[in-house]
Amino acid sequence: MKLKPLIALAAVCATLLSPSARAADAYPGKPVVIVAPSGAGGGFDFVGRMMGQTLTEQLKGSFIVDNRTGSGTVVGTKSVAIAPPDGYTLLVGGLSNMVFNAALYDKQAYSPQNDFIPVKLVARYPYVLAARADLKLDTASQIMAAAKLQPETFTIATAGAGSGQQVLAAAFEKSAKAKFLIVPYKSAQAAYQDLIAGRVDLFFDTLPSVRPHLQSKRVKAIFITSPVRNPAVPALPTAREIGLPELEMGSWFGLFAPRKTPPNVVTELRRALDAGMKEPAMLTRLDAAGIEPLALTPEQTDAFIKAEYTKWTGVIKQAGITAD
Repeated sequence: MKLKPLIALAAVCATLLSPSARAADAYPGKPVVIVAPSGAGGGFDFVGRMMGQTLTEQLKGSFIVDNRTGSGTVVGTKSVAIAPPDGYTLLVGGLSNMVFNAALYDKQAYSPQNDFIPVKLVARYPYVLAARADLKLDTASQIMAAAKLQPETFTIATAGAGSGQQVLAAAFEKSAKAKFLIVPYKSAQAAYQDLIAGRVDLFFDTLPSVRPHLQSKRVKAIFITSPVRNPAVPALPTAREIGLPELEMGSWFGLFAPRKTPPNVVTELRRALDAGMKEPAMLTRLDAAGIEPLALTPEQTDAFIKAEYTKWTGVIKQAGITAD
């Protein structure tokens, strides 16, 4: 066999590969930035750092989280939408920036469907309806019945315009067929100050955030919005169990890439996250925080995001919620 012609042919084929394909084969050949479109300490930041650590370990590269804040989650998300689609600028995507923003803003800075590829969803934070500790009502049915009899007497705190807390408050009001007095706050921390002090009655918040207040008994829990009971609070009934399946909501997060990112880079990222999220230490970490791991195929992910988009943009528009 004549090897020289074969070697020459291989060299020619290598030069014909597109720059993106050659870069993908060596991926990651330089540090990768994962943009978390919110400040440090929140869900975007936590999941971004968790994914960054996992990808660093699995792919033996450098994955760095960059918190880019502004206009809610819009500034950071848009910066990735217009970034070169080479796999070196990625996004922490979630319910807020991949679903809510499409209904909250009249003018769209980016398109969740057209500008991004969902690499993998990795985690979901269920919400809990928390009540002030001395509230005489202990169940959702009692609260809804009382709110019907006394419109705008019971108060629900919300945290930030267009937040999950605000959307759930609107959905709960619709389910109750009653009128609550919605009290907007600029942050969850501010809402907790008044909830703990007894100045507001109710507040929806994610389980990791509300759990310390439950453990200290400064507030009490009414129900959780996850599809099944959460092992962190096993006695707490789900929305479905109490007859409110429409209130099932989780603040989910995952990794997204610009739309034209090379398919083999997306596949490599997906493979690494699949492996890393199955590690016992990772599962223990999520379980301890009350966070639900997500293990969806690409097809299931697409269907899941589409269903979430249809459901929650409808709730937002019907309730007249805006980001202003």
